[in-house]
Amino acid sequence: MKKLLYITVNSKPEKLSASKTVGRILVNKILEKYSHFELDELDLYKCHIPRLEYQYFEKRNCMINEGDFNKLSEKEKEEVHKMVKLADQFKEADLYVITAPMWSLSFPSPLKEYIDCVVMEGKTIHIENNQVEGLLTDKERSMIYIQSSGGSIPWFLRIVMNKGLNYVHDIMKFIGIKRFEELLVDGTGSTEKERIDAIQKSLNKIDSVIDEVLR
Repeated sequence: MKKLLYITVNSKPEKLSASKTVGRILVNKILEKYSHFELDELDLYKCHIPRLEYQYFEKRNCMINEGDFNKLSEKEKEEVHKMVKLADQFKEADLYVITAPMWSLSFPSPLKEYIDCVVMEGKTIHIENNQVEGLLTDKERSMIYIQSSGGSIPWFLRIVMNKGLNYVHDIMKFIGIKRFEELLVDGTGSTEKERIDAIQKSLNKIDSVIDEVLR
């Protein structure tokens, strides 16, 4: 079985979130069409994401050795274990779907905290002689990033405005995820009709996005 890791980054219930509404439909379509995928879900607003305290690391992105680990408090040890578990879960996946709203030209902070946890020496990257190499090239991996935004962003402004999407794209490519597709839920506006129209417009693109990452 292959693993589909579905990551949501929105405190709203699914029925009120445009990105999560589209994300659920997309994930369900993947599972219906590709029965060899096993679903693993991670809600970053419900799952505790540890803060990266200095005492957890031996050096840049590298967790502390066993001797220093044993000197930590029980709570600190739990935080280290959680970080390693998150990195392992991320590395085991074959397909990733992330849903997030655009906030201040980026995304909600829990996603950055999560990425900082999973970009870990020996798990997703290797650091040697001040050079960093992505390790997720050992098998074919793909990602779909679903982003909702209140306004409709013209194509010629997307490089400037979509800083969060661009960051996720760049860091995922860097660590070795070869295929990356975006699904934008633009123009959710301030009324229910605008939100529904934006969702429907993005739903029309789901099949082509799925075919592109799983071709």
